[in-house]
Amino acid sequence: MRRVIPIVPAEQVQDDGWQRLSTLSEPRLSEMAQNYRALGYEVEIRGLPPRCGDECTSCLDAGEALGQVLGTLYVRRRADAPATDELFD
Repeated sequence: MRRVIPIVPAEQVQDDGWQRLSTLSEPRLSEMAQNYRALGYEVEIRGLPPRCGDECTSCLDAGEALGQVLGTLYVRRRADAPATDELFD
């Protein structure tokens, strides 16, 4: 069964406390999102920003050419989450 992950276009993003974790492809992208949700975080997967400048993007370009779905994982602590957690502080 094919699963579709909603990806927010990079140009529609407002920070509001979101922390960037990593840019991943499937299936790791879905696994990481599920794990962070289970830990009590809000999760958002955003599209890749436009590429410009002198940055090397060959790995991203190659992945997209092969049909990989790439997204950047952002998380933030839920408003109803405990203020401190000895495991993560």
